[in-house]
Amino acid sequence: MAAHRSGPLKQQNKAHKGGRHRGRGSAQRDGKGRLALKVLSRKVRKELSRVDQRHRASQLRKQKKEAVLAEKRQLGSKDGPPHQVLVVPLHDRISLPEAFRLLQDKDTGTVHLNEWGSTHSFVLLCPRLKHRWYFTSARPGDLHAVLDMAKVADTILFLLDPLEGWDSTGDYCLSCLFAQGLPTYTLAVQGISGLPPRKQIDARKKLSKAVEKRFPDDKLLLLDTQQEAQMLLRQLANQKQRHLAFRDRRAYMFAHAADFVPSEENNLVGTLKISGYIRGQTLNVNSLLHIIGQGDFQMKQIDAPIDPFLLNPRVVKSQDSGAAMEICAVDAVVDMEEDLKVLMKADPERQESLQTEVIPDPMEGEQTWPTEEELNEANDCLKESSKVVKKVPKGTSSYQAEWILDEDGESGGEDEYDDTEHEDFIEEESQDESSEKEEEEECETMTIGESVHHDLYDENVDEEAEEKMLEKYKQERLQEMFPDEVDTPRDVAARIRFQKYRGLKSFRTSPWDPKENLPQDYARIFQFQNFTNTRKRIFKEIEEKEVEGAEVGWYVTLHVSEVPISVIEYFKRGAPLIVFSLLPHEQKMSVLNMVVSRHPGNTEPVKAKEELIFHCGFRRFRASPLFSQHTAGMHSLIATGHLLSVDPDRMVIKRVVLSGHPFKIFTKMAVVRYMFFNREDVLWFKPVELRTKWGRRGHIKEPLGTHGHMKCSFDGKLKSQDTVLMNLYKRVFPKWTYDPYVPEPVPWMKSEISSTVPEVDME
Repeated sequence: MAAHRSGPLKQQNKAHKGGRHRGRGSAQRDGKGRLALKVLSRKVRKELSRVDQRHRASQLRKQKKEAVLAEKRQLGSKDGPPHQVLVVPLHDRISLPEAFRLLQDKDTGTVHLNEWGSTHSFVLLCPRLKHRWYFTSARPGDLHAVLDMAKVADTILFLLDPLEGWDSTGDYCLSCLFAQGLPTYTLAVQGISGLPPRKQIDARKKLSKAVEKRFPDDKLLLLDTQQEAQMLLRQLANQKQRHLAFRDRRAYMFAHAADFVPSEENNLVGTLKISGYIRGQTLNVNSLLHIIGQGDFQMKQIDAPIDPFLLNPRVVKSQDSGAAMEICAVDAVVDMEEDLKVLMKADPERQESLQTEVIPDPMEGEQTWPTEEELNEANDCLKESSKVVKKVPKGTSSYQAEWILDEDGESGGEDEYDDTEHEDFIEEESQDESSEKEEEEECETMTIGESVHHDLYDENVDEEAEEKMLEKYKQERLQEMFPDEVDTPRDVAARIRFQKYRGLKSFRTSPWDPKENLPQDYARIFQFQNFTNTRKRIFKEIEEKEVEGAEVGWYVTLHVSEVPISVIEYFKRGAPLIVFSLLPHEQKMSVLNMVVSRHPGNTEPVKAKEELIFHCGFRRFRASPLFSQHTAGMHSLIATGHLLSVDPDRMVIKRVVLSGHPFKIFTKMAVVRYMFFNREDVLWFKPVELRTKWGRRGHIKEPLGTHGHMKCSFDGKLKSQDTVLMNLYKRVFPKWTYDPYVPEPVPWMKSEISSTVPEVDME
């Protein structure tokens, strides 16, 4: 009887591991007490009981609550800066003087009026609420002033119309404020008491639905009586504050007063004395100051005058009658120079430098150029490598051999190319054009008169502006239909017109050295080895390191040196004067890469290198302004976005597409014309790969004739309606036109500004 033998599909069980069983003690002896970090952290978490976990969570909640309460108590208190409120009317029916009259209630507290130019502001001191406010407003129509004042305002008070809420101008202002970043805000309705009693409830319901789109889950307050104004003040005092990152890490100030002392050498430049409250962080005299719209400056010293808006006024006894008389501190210390105290003076060795650019070395960019012998050797090697050996029938000429394919395909069509066909084609086109002109001459045109109303309408139309805008719309339409396609010029050789462009095998994977052929201005740019790590280190130093200087809430006077006299004139005309302290390296120039999206309210075409105004964080800067007398209106919001990186090596590549049309089509070859117009250009761009709109790829084989026709081979047969394209690329660089000085804009003036290389912003 034969024995059974298992087949290849028999189950193989795991063999038993022999040897002594390892216990817990042997494992600990082998590890010698070492435990993994994850196991240790997991063990610590398990040791906390539920009671301890609840206690820890309650402590964290208590700490956060105390921090919020401390922030509320400091803002507007006697130890902190006044609660700054920016009042923004969102409808032309809103009466700003009436709103200020209701808020300036003498029964509520003491009012200090402050007016310069056309900007109205006042300080309200309320000892009963232990709070002090500083209400400000911008000039009507000055959008830049609204945006600048919103950068430093603690709260924005929006005044709404009871029927419409906001008009088109108010909606545009809200779009700009939302794009910049909103601090704490409050909504108030003015004029609802003037409606009939039956319509007041319906008006509030309709307004609440309209407001939900912009401000979801926000309550509407009323501002028609003194009682409603007091309720509004309580809401402003108890409201939770929203934080903006660029304000929390820097010291900033809104100027209450300013004075200018010209220098002895030049009356146009001098020392600017700015008085106001320190906010955000402690201000060191050795740091740099950025005046919004003016530039960066250094400080000489910081003085500490007496606070003119004390919450509790001093009690001064009269020597004549002995009676107590309360007076405001602002009236008691107007001319008391002896109370002035110098806090800090700048140290030249520790003071930040105003250097914004790198001084380039002219010998650093020196390069060696190849000699004529080396160029000739390279051309000979190129010719040798371009020779191809083919098997052809006997009697085939070298020209006919070029049309024989390397693959197993047959070439169809004619064997020779004649330029006379091209000339006949041109003659036919000229005959068609002459016949069309004869038909047009047979027609008769008539001029029909229009009404007087249309004549008056034409008087207000600027024909030059209309022509320019029409041309911009045409270019935008052509760009949408034929992206990046350009016509090859007839009067200039293509190899000269596109000499800065290059062809790429793959736009995504082809190498491109970021240091290649840089413009001269790039030698003046500061470049960080690792911008992200530098930013983290500076932010960590701000949190941990204690800075000596003027504390938050102090009323100080800053002595800013080398300031032009135009700054104080700008302030006297009613524009706000706002300063921010700069972090290390923020005064240096670099390249900012931004990601922006088109604003839906702007439909006008915007060309590349067109002039634009940027609001980036606390900065407002421009590039080479264009002033035109024929345009009217306000600055237009074009796009919003965020900062992507600060990296000069990030390349911006421009593409142009040259197009040609197939004239004669063979199996995998075709004669293409209208891409070039001379033989030399065809030879110059011969190495560049071709593509078609229908997905074919190919190369230029050789030029045909002297009119720019060329023989091309493709990976498949072309269609007669296909278009042959050639992609060319070049790197473009932003122009060095950054200018921090943005003059006072004309209200509701329209202008565009160009983007350049701006300063580095750590945010």
